Amino acid sequence: MNVSLLIARRYFSSKNKRNIISIISNISMVGVAVGTMALIIVLSVFNGLEDLVRTLYGKSDPDLLITAVQGKSFETNEQLMQRIRSTAGVGLLTEVIEDNALLQYHDRQMVVKMKGVSENYFAQSDIDSAIVEGDHRLVRGGENYALLGAGVQHELSIALDNRFAPLHLLYPRNTGKKTLSMNPETAFSQQTIIAGGVFLIEQHIDDSYIFVPIDFAQSLLNYGNRRTALEVKVGASRTIEEVKQDLQHVLGNKFYVHDSDEQHVSLLKAIKVEKMFVFITFAFILLIASLNIFFSLSMLVLDKKKDVAILLAMGATSRMVRNIFLLEGAIVAQVGAITGLTLGVAICWAQQTFHIVSMGMATSVVDSYPVKMQLTDIVLTGIAIIVITITVSIRPALNAARLDLRENL
Repeated sequence: MNVSLLIARRYFSSKNKRNIISIISNISMVGVAVGTMALIIVLSVFNGLEDLVRTLYGKSDPDLLITAVQGKSFETNEQLMQRIRSTAGVGLLTEVIEDNALLQYHDRQMVVKMKGVSENYFAQSDIDSAIVEGDHRLVRGGENYALLGAGVQHELSIALDNRFAPLHLLYPRNTGKKTLSMNPETAFSQQTIIAGGVFLIEQHIDDSYIFVPIDFAQSLLNYGNRRTALEVKVGASRTIEEVKQDLQHVLGNKFYVHDSDEQHVSLLKAIKVEKMFVFITFAFILLIASLNIFFSLSMLVLDKKKDVAILLAMGATSRMVRNIFLLEGAIVAQVGAITGLTLGVAICWAQQTFHIVSMGMATSVVDSYPVKMQLTDIVLTGIAIIVITITVSIRPALNAARLDLRENL
């Protein structure tokens, strides 16, 4: 057995330590345990929020989104569409026209994001599972219907399937002139459509989006063969990343091909940056809590001067003495860290299983705080504790190794 480790363990469990040293060591362990537990819980909450964002937007987001590098729209033709469809792994291709439009209903109006989609859109999107009222189908019996966000319906008090009060959508005409005509009949293209269903996904989408058939959007916006995006559903035979790389190669540098995370890169990046700063902050808190290890080891060195002198007289090297106190600090930190990790994992598991802490809001998309534990967080926390322990333990250990043998015998 390692002699330094054996002596360090004896010092840790010894009942002969001075009372103040024991108190400081216990405070050190409690501080490390609490800091570790808090770090694991907070990082797990950020993981849960990140996962929640992906889940919420996953109902309306495609696996891959193709957009133009320049401009908000691009020309499509059968050759381009066939090149995309023939790419290995492309299971479904949906055409999209999306732009702002003015929505009027009775005497109320608001600007909405109108998204025109082709008939196969609901074969690749899970938005039909988010329908809270009406029907998700955009074409029924030869008539066009609009699918509204819950916020849009609430803002304008829209009644569904009301043929006597349809929705009016207006879009500025592209006349080539720099000024807009003051006559609404000539300044705007206008079409009517019936409200057919209401969806509830996420506040940003619910408060601004309506879905319409692509022919309706194409006619209102006078887009012709232009599209603002093409959405791709990836088949089970290949991964999203593989298909993304192949499509980028096929389409060239005139198009972007974004996966789900890249479609919301700003939001997910913000969560990751916040998570990083939280980790750094709690690491500093752990460092401050671990300073007690420095004080307890310094006092232990003074208390064990005669023991160190005897060890040196028996032939122990300075390195062995240094390792004794380094390992003593490591044991204190390890006990606190293991306790904190156990408590943190247990609390996160209880939250995932029993949903103990609720969001406290009736309108929230989830009932309780989302948490998700990741092995990388536990590993990073362990590495941080090791670095902190070495940092606060090295000085007392070096002082013990430099003790003068003659002064302490």
